[in-house]
Amino acid sequence: MTVKIEKSIANGAVKAPPSKSIAHRALICGALTKESTVYGISSYSKDIDATLSCLEKMGASVKKGRDFIKIGGLDPFCIPENSSVFCNESGSTLRFLIPFCMLSGNNITLSGSKRLFERPLSVYEDICAEQNIIFKKTEDCVSVCGTLKNGDYFVPGNISSQFITGLLFVLPLLPADSTLTVEGKFESASYVDLTLDVMRDFGVIIERQNNVFYIKGGQSYSSSEYTVEGDCSNAAFLAGFNCLGGNVDVLGLRNDTLQGDRVYADMYSGLEKGIRCFDLSDCPDLAPVMFAIASYYGGAEFTGTARLKLKESDRAGVMAKELSKFGVNVNIYENSVVIGECVLKEPNEVLYGHNDHRVVMALSLLCSVKGGVIEGAEAVNKSFPDFFEKISLLGIKIKEI
Repeated sequence: MTVKIEKSIANGAVKAPPSKSIAHRALICGALTKESTVYGISSYSKDIDATLSCLEKMGASVKKGRDFIKIGGLDPFCIPENSSVFCNESGSTLRFLIPFCMLSGNNITLSGSKRLFERPLSVYEDICAEQNIIFKKTEDCVSVCGTLKNGDYFVPGNISSQFITGLLFVLPLLPADSTLTVEGKFESASYVDLTLDVMRDFGVIIERQNNVFYIKGGQSYSSSEYTVEGDCSNAAFLAGFNCLGGNVDVLGLRNDTLQGDRVYADMYSGLEKGIRCFDLSDCPDLAPVMFAIASYYGGAEFTGTARLKLKESDRAGVMAKELSKFGVNVNIYENSVVIGECVLKEPNEVLYGHNDHRVVMALSLLCSVKGGVIEGAEAVNKSFPDFFEKISLLGIKIKEI
């Protein structure tokens, strides 16, 4: 899909979409109960659809309502031999569910897009090697066969927190106790706090002391009625119009949220006050929108960016390429990105989404200031399928071409 966005200003109130991060976690926890109801999911992104499809293939019962999902009945110790589940492009789905597939002792295959399997899985590969669990990876799937054991786990803190979450989901189900220690700087720790918070609502308790998690074995997930709150990660794009002269009130966000991306409001305020250095190590998903808005404000430096190359796209690299079409110079270093001082210009080339939802939405913000055409705009379906509909209702001039 190709969209043309004309210069326009956003005004009005808009409800944030449901948190994708929390929805993944609530649905997985709910699947492990007899039956739970997860409220607040009124539109289904590709990533959430992927998680639901995989849970169903693994044995969960899934019933979709208008704005809720009834789910339950999954016994991960009894996933059938040679089961195959499709994760599409969802890193959360793949990394959260691999440990579940190492409980039954049966051969299970998880497949998806080629780009998904270009992203690291080394944490699980190393665990499998240590425990004599078969782990076979190709360019579009991974197969595991074996039984995960309780014990002491050590995971580096400078990789995706999704590995930590995946292990925390399953270790309480094992018969004996375990510990999980995060080594080095614990990046994206807020996402693990989200995991513990959701698990607690489903009756599973894990004690955290700094970077060590103490996990009692023999626990089980309890049925619950859970409501998914609004998504700070995607709300950042809606609120971003306020930095560009708009007046948008984003509804449906919790003031006491644990979502790490809640810091977008402080970062926007900082840019407006002249602050020009920000650490993204705990909120890497904000990188594209922060790069875009920093360009509007004349530049900034961002640290904690090393993992951006491992996202849906090489986010620093592709944002640098697309921002150059607006006249913005971007310098990329090992763990930092510098957006140079600039005066934005109207792009005279087509912009590309690089199959990355957050890149498309970030470019849309700048197009509302200078105009522009974005090819591959359908990438928003990954997390925010009605993004263009919502910003159109706010007054942004968009048409599909």
